[in-house]
Amino acid sequence: MTVDTLPLPTYGDATVVVPAPDAGPGNWSGAASAVLVDGVFWLTYRVRRPLTEGRGVAVVVARSRDGVDFEPVTELHRGQFGCESFERPVLVPVPGLGWRLYLSCATYDSKHWWLDSLTAPDVESLAAGHQQVVLPGSSAVAVKDPVIQPPLAPGEEWVMWLCCHPLTEPGHEDRMTTRRLTSTDGLVWTDRGEVLAGRPGHWDARGARVATVITTDPLTVLYDGRADAASNWHEATGLARWDGSRLIPTDDAPVTSPYSDGAFRYACAVALPDGRTRFYVEAARPDGAHDLVTVVR
Repeated sequence: MTVDTLPLPTYGDATVVVPAPDAGPGNWSGAASAVLVDGVFWLTYRVRRPLTEGRGVAVVVARSRDGVDFEPVTELHRGQFGCESFERPVLVPVPGLGWRLYLSCATYDSKHWWLDSLTAPDVESLAAGHQQVVLPGSSAVAVKDPVIQPPLAPGEEWVMWLCCHPLTEPGHEDRMTTRRLTSTDGLVWTDRGEVLAGRPGHWDARGARVATVITTDPLTVLYDGRADAASNWHEATGLARWDGSRLIPTDDAPVTSPYSDGAFRYACAVALPDGRTRFYVEAARPDGAHDLVTVVR
């Protein structure tokens, strides 16, 4: 199983779903997740501006019937959570409760991140929903950008693939690994250990972050990686498979955008009823901004 044999996203025939909020580097629409429920696509993404203009200022939840043309339903601003910036949000249906939105929140004047949540009977009510910290992180590690798999049947566990950044070495907080966690309710999680990390001498040497699960049998994921600290925020997309205890990257070259910083990251896979997959990806465009794009494979 390689990049050439799986239907994976590439930039060539992508359609812009949410354009960057402005032109130029640091203006990004992306870090998205999506879910298809009862024929409706629910897309959740972060709006980000340059460092001097506020970074991740808002999270938007939008809906669509065709997966391309979206109508915003609710928008949350960083001030509600007392955070300096947002990164990847995740929206999931929760049987018996409604919907839960997970939010990656940055602590002011630090490299620390934590994972927060809102739960409400419907998407429209999320802004006023029940707020609860899910994973606080610590002085030694920042936690963010989760990929969450709710249980498919009663009695099954929730699974989270969590991006972790070490905070113990000043100037090296951009490094990242992925840990696997499980839960019975999606709020209290048990850490099952590190499952993916960068490989010295490879394109992902500086770190590796699970972006989306594309198949479960065998378990196969797309992940974000980069070679060095200078490539922070400009990650490319790679492929990894589960070997029973860890995710093992393939030897394929990563997928990149042909433009500016080459970023092609935060892929999200949505299985379609016809057997194909719709992907959403944050991709660099010629002026250095990042658009949120979609492709079907």
